[in-house]
Amino acid sequence: MTEHQYIERESGSVRSEKLFGDRLIRLLYHGARESAPLLFKMATSSWSSGLLGFINFDFPLGANRRFLEECGVSLSECLDPPESLDTPRKVFERRIRYEECRPMPDARWAVVSPADARVLVGSFRDTSTLFLKEKFFDFEELLGRDKRQWLGEFTGGDFAVFRLTPDKYHYNHTPVAGTVRDIYEIEGDFHSCNPGAVVAVATPFSKNRRVVTVIDTDVPGGTGVGLVAMIEVVALMIGQIVQCYSDQGYEDPRPVVPGMFLRRGVPKSLYRPGSSTDVLIFQRNRIRFADDIVRNMYDSRAASRFSHGFGRPLVETDVKVRSLVAVTAAS
Repeated sequence: MTEHQYIERESGSVRSEKLFGDRLIRLLYHGARESAPLLFKMATSSWSSGLLGFINFDFPLGANRRFLEECGVSLSECLDPPESLDTPRKVFERRIRYEECRPMPDARWAVVSPADARVLVGSFRDTSTLFLKEKFFDFEELLGRDKRQWLGEFTGGDFAVFRLTPDKYHYNHTPVAGTVRDIYEIEGDFHSCNPGAVVAVATPFSKNRRVVTVIDTDVPGGTGVGLVAMIEVVALMIGQIVQCYSDQGYEDPRPVVPGMFLRRGVPKSLYRPGSSTDVLIFQRNRIRFADDIVRNMYDSRAASRFSHGFGRPLVETDVKVRSLVAVTAAS
C-alpha cells in the first residue's frame, strides 16, 4: 500500500506520516474484514477496543523521555513535569500551555481548529469544487437520522474532518463561541481512523460512537457563522470522550449541557488515547475555508492514501489547535 503524506502548514513542506499499527490495520481491514467478518466485528467492538487500549496505553514506560521524543512531544509545552508522564496514557492525555503554545486569531468571526490534527475540507453541494458527498460519512447517519431539525439546518453545507494521530495532544477545544443548542451521543463501533481503514470502510465516521454538539454562534459574543455541529468520533482504542469544558486553562472542568455559552478556543473534551476524529459541519454559505488548506488538498507533490482511495486529489494539512481554519463568508 502506498505511503501516506500530508502538508506541514508552517513550512509548506510535504511530510510522510509514520502510521501506528499500519500492518495490523491492513490485516484487519483488508484480510479479516473480507475473510473473517465475525472476527472483524469483534475487533471493532467496545470490549476489544477497551482491551487494546489498556494493553497499549496503561503499562508503565521504561525510558519515558526517549518515548516522548520519539512521539514528537515537546516537553517545553507540557504543564506537568516529564517524570510524571510515566505511561503512554498519561502522555496522550497530557495538558499543555495552550495560550502560549497555540496562539489564536483575534478576529471574532474566525473559526479555529478544534485539535492538533490533519484536516480535509469539503462541501455537500454538487456545485462546489469541494464536493465530497458521502466519502467520509453518511450525512444523515452522522448527525442521527431521527434528528430532522438538524438535518434540515445543515443540508447543503460545508464540513471539515480533523484526524488526530496517536502522538497528538488529545484535548478538543471549542472551534467557535456560542450557545449550546443540543448535545447527544450516538452509539456505534470503534473503527480505526488510519487512512487505509477509512478508504476500506465506506463512511466509517458515521458508523463509530460519537458525540454531537450543536452550537448557535449567532448570539451576543458569538462567532457569527450560524449553527455549527461539532462531532467527536471515537476510534479503535478510544473508549470514551470525556466532556470537560473549562473557561480558563483546565480549571473547574464541567459537562457540556444545552443552554451553556462556550468561549472559543478553550478545552471542551478529552479523547482517551489512540487515534480519533473531529468533524465540523457548517450551514450553507456561512463560512469560507482558509485558502492554504483548500490549496494544499490538490498538491501533486504529496502521495495521499485518500487521493488513491477516492480517485481525486485529497491531501491533508497538519494544523494546530486554535489556528485559523475558516472565516465568515461575509468577511
